[in-house]
Amino acid sequence: MSVPRLGRRRSSSIKKEFSEKELRDLRTAFDLLDRNQDGKVTTREFKIMLNNLGIEIKEDKVQELILCASHAGKELIDENDFLKFVKQIQDLCHLNPPSEDEELDLLAAFQVFDMDNDGYITKDELRIAMEMIGEEISEDQLTHVMDTADTDRDGKINYNEFAQLLS
Repeated sequence: MSVPRLGRRRSSSIKKEFSEKELRDLRTAFDLLDRNQDGKVTTREFKIMLNNLGIEIKEDKVQELILCASHAGKELIDENDFLKFVKQIQDLCHLNPPSEDEELDLLAAFQVFDMDNDGYITKDELRIAMEMIGEEISEDQLTHVMDTADTDRDGKINYNEFAQLLS
């Protein structure tokens, strides 16, 4: 009878939360934290990284962070703990919606591009708006912006896609 590998199951679910590039970048960050390359980040290693970033934090607070991130409740985190910790931070950042002023500014900017006020920015509207503000934009650049922003692939940019592009 084989024993299930819980670590593998745990890792596969959290790794699905990130794109391949994000996962690569996060693994690089984890490897930089893991100074002795033992697959675990200690409180000391984490504190060194924070200090290198100019973040002065007391040892006991770093221990709290590591303990919260550790699945085993120890003062060590592995790569999966690190990924879960990063995901929690990302989720917290998304909980802070833009302020009312920021939302109004974003809406005003969208309306500048949405010249016919139909709730969408077309490639032609984007081109015209860029010309009006004195920005030269090539056909390739226009296509790239449209491909990047138009997440629902309907050929135009709605307000939510516009807001996502600029956030």
